[in-house]
Amino acid sequence: MNGFEKDELARYGRQVILPGFGIGAQEKLKSARVLMVGLGGLGSPVSLYLCAAGIGTLGLVDRDVVELHNLHRQVLFSETDVGRSKVQAAAERLRGLNSHPRLEVHGEGIHPDNARELIRAYDIVVDGSDNFSTRYLVNDACVLEGKPLVSGSIFQNEGQVAVFHPAQGGPCYRCLFPSPPAPGSVPNCAEAGVLGCLPGVIGSLQSNEVVKWITGLGDPLLGRLLHLDLATGRTRTVQVKRDPSCPVCGKAPEIESIEPTRYLADVCRIASNEEDGEEIEPQILSRRMQAGGEVVLLDVREPFEREMARIEPSLFIPMGSISEKWQSLSKEKDLFVYCHHGMRSLNVTRFLRNKGLSRVKNLSGGINAWSLTVDPQVPRY
Repeated sequence: MNGFEKDELARYGRQVILPGFGIGAQEKLKSARVLMVGLGGLGSPVSLYLCAAGIGTLGLVDRDVVELHNLHRQVLFSETDVGRSKVQAAAERLRGLNSHPRLEVHGEGIHPDNARELIRAYDIVVDGSDNFSTRYLVNDACVLEGKPLVSGSIFQNEGQVAVFHPAQGGPCYRCLFPSPPAPGSVPNCAEAGVLGCLPGVIGSLQSNEVVKWITGLGDPLLGRLLHLDLATGRTRTVQVKRDPSCPVCGKAPEIESIEPTRYLADVCRIASNEEDGEEIEPQILSRRMQAGGEVVLLDVREPFEREMARIEPSLFIPMGSISEKWQSLSKEKDLFVYCHHGMRSLNVTRFLRNKGLSRVKNLSGGINAWSLTVDPQVPRY
């Protein structure tokens, strides 16, 4: 095999002998530079399979550390990696799988200041992020740099995969979803849960799209979105057309550069909530409780969550019962609402305020933030 070391012939032999694949396709993989954004549930299978397939250079982007609750779906890591940088742990694991690919680690993550420069250095980008700010940032930077984007997302039992590349006539992510949903309106996996094997399936499909795109084999999901429901075993494919009025790839684009404030929705939300008194930070609430102030905590999670962890003392009314039971709450006391990560409780806070309970606030970051910053004895999940 021209340009390959001797052991690579044995390593890649099973895919090289596929009809239509051959040495030429393997050489294309070895010459390719792929950027993997996010090393979580989706990034784990994508990086493993692309490394195993013989991608020449794989960029690894993530600024987080490995946590115990990651391990049920993030199969790139092991128990001994808990507390370690994800990019460093991932690079170590991938080098053990295949020593040939060049691994480039980007532990600073992707943000508005480096997105275009980072993406410019690669041939194709895979999005495995778990938040809308990053998803839109990656899409916009890919459009501006003319790079194809393999997008994947998951929710509970469902997932979807698509390829976006306006430079070749396809749509971009904003053609399908022009703008992010309102903060807190769509729960993430930490709030809604996710079946552990789902990101394995969707991530594998993403890696397949990367291989197809690089080698030119098969029919990539350009202009098509593949939706999969593991609970029913059903799949469907939706045609996605390029939107002439798209704000980034349309005929008169509004987005022609990466403006940091456009991708800081969560930061803006928190600042706004603090200004109008909607939220309180865990440390501040803890100090108030220690000072002996009369406060009431309201847990709006589900019963099974309360069995795993709770802040005591606290009232318990699941979010689904608030509309029936809110009148039992006192308007004369300071009330602090909490859930897992602070999104459900923020919606409950706003509901109660609309009902006239002016002294209610949301615990920012929920019980997860309480455990991290106030009381580590409270289990995280």
